[in-house]
Amino acid sequence: MTSAITVRRSSIHGTGVFAARTIKAGTEIIEYKGKLITHQYADKHYGDGGETGHTFLFTLNDDYIIDANIDGSDARWINYSCDPNCQAVLHEDAKGRTKKDQVIIEAIRDIKRGEELTYDYGITLEVRQTARLKKIWECRCGSPKCIGTMLKPKSRAKA
Repeated sequence: MTSAITVRRSSIHGTGVFAARTIKAGTEIIEYKGKLITHQYADKHYGDGGETGHTFLFTLNDDYIIDANIDGSDARWINYSCDPNCQAVLHEDAKGRTKKDQVIIEAIRDIKRGEELTYDYGITLEVRQTARLKKIWECRCGSPKCIGTMLKPKSRAKA
């Protein structure tokens, strides 16, 4: 899966992942890998993540989070965009073993050789989204569709 990509400096943010060849829409590109940790462990060791604007944590399911800080794949370097060319797809284990679930990064449109891979992180913080937090989680994707932040609005409870 990973031969289609290369990792290098990104104009969006720090390190990025780029297409080493043309990638067709629907192609599974790379698995998001890392150490599996519980939500409780993540909360204790990383807090809510709201203060840094940077994380290698990916919620896998109700039981586990993938911590790409430890044994992470190159997928951890894929940057956010408001107009992404990829998506993260959850592949649930057929036998219901949550430890065996996987997240695969897949192309949602054709990606040209040299183009940076991006996806929407879907970040929703439990705390109020202040101007300061929106600045911390500022989006630098450069897309004409950019909304300025990587944060998603919190869902409003239905009455």
